[in-house]
Amino acid sequence: MFWKRMFGDKSAPAKEEKQEQSERQDQPEKQDQPKESGFFRRLVSGLEKTKKQLVSKVEQITTGRKIDEELFEELEEVLIEADCGVTTALLLVDRLRERAREEKVTEAEELRAMLREEMVALLEKNAAPLKTPTEKPYVIMVVGVNGAGKTTTIAKLAYRFQQEKAKVLLAAGDTFRAGAIEQLGVWANRLGVELIAHQEGSDPAAVAFDAITAAKARGSDVLIIDTAGRLQTKVNLMSELSKIHRVVQRELGRELDEVLLVVDATTGQNALSQGKIFSEAVPLTGIALTKLDGTAKGGIVLALANELDLAVKLVGVGEQYEDLQDFDARAFVAALFGEAEN
Repeated sequence: MFWKRMFGDKSAPAKEEKQEQSERQDQPEKQDQPKESGFFRRLVSGLEKTKKQLVSKVEQITTGRKIDEELFEELEEVLIEADCGVTTALLLVDRLRERAREEKVTEAEELRAMLREEMVALLEKNAAPLKTPTEKPYVIMVVGVNGAGKTTTIAKLAYRFQQEKAKVLLAAGDTFRAGAIEQLGVWANRLGVELIAHQEGSDPAAVAFDAITAAKARGSDVLIIDTAGRLQTKVNLMSELSKIHRVVQRELGRELDEVLLVVDATTGQNALSQGKIFSEAVPLTGIALTKLDGTAKGGIVLALANELDLAVKLVGVGEQYEDLQDFDARAFVAALFGEAEN
């Protein structure tokens, strides 16, 4: 498991591996069957709107046609409408055009498999999971605009680490928005984790300082720091975000393990502008994409991966704690195209 590999029982992985091998030997008939996890099924369901907006239209315009320039222009339009973005849409279609020429493909249906392959290649270019812990406390700073799902993402992350027997501490660094501290406190109580909080309107960097001090003193394994929903147009708030990062980095004596940007998938191309501006304030390490189950704009995953050079590390496709999972490029594209999970 993610956490136990670093701080758990050193003998556990070997024991678990032996147990898994034994189970596989006892059930050889299951080895060749397609694996479809519960999360994959939810991903398929969650991407249904995007599939109708993107994949279904690709299938329509490539059925029974020969490849020509008009077809490529229609593909560009479909990709842009699914919020892949102009830059990413042009890149994907250029790759299809080049491959069709090199491989001497003439039937439009053959472009579908190529498109799937190119999507996977684009998403895997900067793919990376959450950083593996190397020392305590493992610190995650969470940023993003109001309404993106930061607080619930933090709660889901805390739950995830709890399941791996990690001691979690939360820091209520969003002292700007009314009710934000109370909201995070509710989640902390539900999960049974400790919370470091000051009064509303207090200095968020001071909250971060106290959180680092507390995490060290209490032997916390994980510290997750909430921050205010920064409005990109408010320069003072973005400067404050940079200050929080500097304070945490100074008190840690090293780089933060993760600085995650939480993005609402339903915002489409606005997610790109958010990513670009937040990256100027703090060194983002990855993206947590929420509400993927409620949008026809799932193509934004491709735009984020391509134009920001950032890994989409986590995706949310529901309200349950387990609905925040590691992003898997192949599983994402397979779900989008209605294929079985490998």
